[in-house]
Amino acid sequence: MRGLQGLWLYKVQLKRITDSRGLRNRGALWFVVLILLSMLLSSCAPKPTVYPTGARYVIASWYGPEFHGRPTASGEIFNMYAMTAAHRELPFGTKLRITNPENNRSVIVTVNDRGPFVSGRDIDLSYGAAREIGIINKGVARVLMEYVGRDTGYTKKVSFGYVGSSGPLTIQVGSFLDRSNALRLKRALEFKYNNVYITRAYIDGRTYYRVRIGEFRDRQSAYSFARGLAMEGYNTLITTMD
Repeated sequence: MRGLQGLWLYKVQLKRITDSRGLRNRGALWFVVLILLSMLLSSCAPKPTVYPTGARYVIASWYGPEFHGRPTASGEIFNMYAMTAAHRELPFGTKLRITNPENNRSVIVTVNDRGPFVSGRDIDLSYGAAREIGIINKGVARVLMEYVGRDTGYTKKVSFGYVGSSGPLTIQVGSFLDRSNALRLKRALEFKYNNVYITRAYIDGRTYYRVRIGEFRDRQSAYSFARGLAMEGYNTLITTMD
């Protein structure tokens, strides 16, 4: 999201256009303004998901005991024995068939987390899924990945917290007592989004780490962005920045 800096750049671009072309007609000028405004809004909006078609080879790794029982980026608690996976961009609920070409063993996994965080790897399988296709000992393996559908039950609704009559708004995606869980969600969101940050709140003697995205001037712009996140499967809460 470019925010105010992006708006300034579009103003500069508008001035260049009007100076170079000598646009004196008010209708033509407003036409240019609308085009630049649409460019600004599109730069802030979540990018549409492009699902993989057919089957393609990817590099898979797996994760397990270290994260067992901790929240995933989708909000579900990670179960290392369940048939799940972490992917950097695919919406939560996406179902993928993963096949080990060395033994032709396959498993269908549901994406409910973000990762891998290691460069050169494309998908992180749960321990259970990796064991099912026989790549536990190898740790990292070349597998065939095929998109087979999506469980739309993972989509969420946008919620509103306290939204005052003035002041900028933000979107809260998670709140944790464990700072490491907040840091992991922040890192997961940064695969796709800018301006992700963590704030602290002190409630009844306890510290909560809140993961938030962006700064919005009005409810409509905040809602448009939050709706994209909710469709992707994130919990979203529109609230006043504090």
